[in-house]
Amino acid sequence: MKREDLLRSCLQNLLRRKSRTILTVLGVLIGCCSIVIMVSLGIGMKESQERLLAELGDLTIITVTAPQKGRGKKKLDDALLKTIRGIEGVEAVTPKMNLENYTCRLLAGPGNRYVADWCVITGLDTAQMERMGYQSLGGQRPVQPGEAAVGEYFAYNFKDTLRPESSNMVNRWDSGVDDQGRLLPPPPAYFDPMKESLTLEVEVRAGTKFTVPLKAVETVKEDNAKGYETSEGLMLSIEDLRAIQKKAGVTQPLPYDAVLVKVSGIQQVEPVENAIKNLGYSTESMESVRKPMEKEAHQKQLMLGGLGAISLIVAALGITNTMIMSISERTREIGVMKSLGCYVYDIRLLFLAEAGAIGCIGGVVGCIISFVISLVINLVALGPSPQNILPAILGGEGVGRLSVIPPWLYLFAVVFSILIGLGSGFYPANKAVQIPALEAIKSE
Repeated sequence: MKREDLLRSCLQNLLRRKSRTILTVLGVLIGCCSIVIMVSLGIGMKESQERLLAELGDLTIITVTAPQKGRGKKKLDDALLKTIRGIEGVEAVTPKMNLENYTCRLLAGPGNRYVADWCVITGLDTAQMERMGYQSLGGQRPVQPGEAAVGEYFAYNFKDTLRPESSNMVNRWDSGVDDQGRLLPPPPAYFDPMKESLTLEVEVRAGTKFTVPLKAVETVKEDNAKGYETSEGLMLSIEDLRAIQKKAGVTQPLPYDAVLVKVSGIQQVEPVENAIKNLGYSTESMESVRKPMEKEAHQKQLMLGGLGAISLIVAALGITNTMIMSISERTREIGVMKSLGCYVYDIRLLFLAEAGAIGCIGGVVGCIISFVISLVINLVALGPSPQNILPAILGGEGVGRLSVIPPWLYLFAVVFSILIGLGSGFYPANKAVQIPALEAIKSE
């Protein structure tokens, strides 16, 4: 039997009992929609979790601290930095040291009008800031002595000494929310630290203080994974911080407070973290939060996908029932085909093609309907407006879609539906070829 004849016969047989064929295809369609929508909701949940973690900070940063008591006298020093840089997967390393044990004030503006009585002052390897992933909001990296980078909300630490005590600071949290519940940008600060000179005032002991002139040359985006200094603090080079400590009376270089390690990817966090722990140091990263959330999302995806697969398996029983009924009605036709010399292979292939076609049609139509359902779900979540149609389909940075259907899921759903159809038609097809030709011809 030619392939053209096989295809024509397949279509004719499916159209012979239109109502039965439509109902069977409907079962596959519902099963396909269940799989696609369930899995898409699971992927949407995973994306939401990833967005949430990304808001908390860089997921590829590991913070190394000195070991707990009883682990030996290990220090955070240059020797450790060299060792960590040699670990596979490490992209960049910077030491981190805070200016502590001193009373510090920051002065800015004409006549030192603006005063910050408290501020996080951190020293790090400013040459590594680019590789470490510090995101710049303006300016250039600090490279010269006396240059500094400031956190995104650094200026909100300052009070205006010319204003009344009760209203001399800008509350950056007093911005309110928009119609969709998103936080509005904070009100402007009293001054731009990039345009004003800064003076650091350090009080060593009562009555003894000194000042250090500073220049803010860059504003850094807030990143909680790297430290609070990216929010409201000030970042100097390690050399500048040590110079301030020396001026305050520190004669011997102090060990670093922490070491920040950036790895090449999320998958490298765990092995690098384990390697550092094996050296006897304590580590912190977002991995302890990300991994349980990722595991939970994966379990939900499997559960939702399994529920959808059950619907498709039920549809498979419908295909099997339809094909068995079709064989019972076409027993005489099968006998005629055998008497005319039709190969058993062709008869089997004919019934398998009919079952596969039902699965294919149900899968394709199911994917189209799934796309529409996914679009409606996302439009409800984002707001039913025309400008949200493309974000609901394509997504994008900051777009909170509930249902995400990647292209591979459509392909998987169609292929799986076809395989379900072929699997369901295998038993009826074998049953058809086992019918003796003479008995089939005598059948009414």
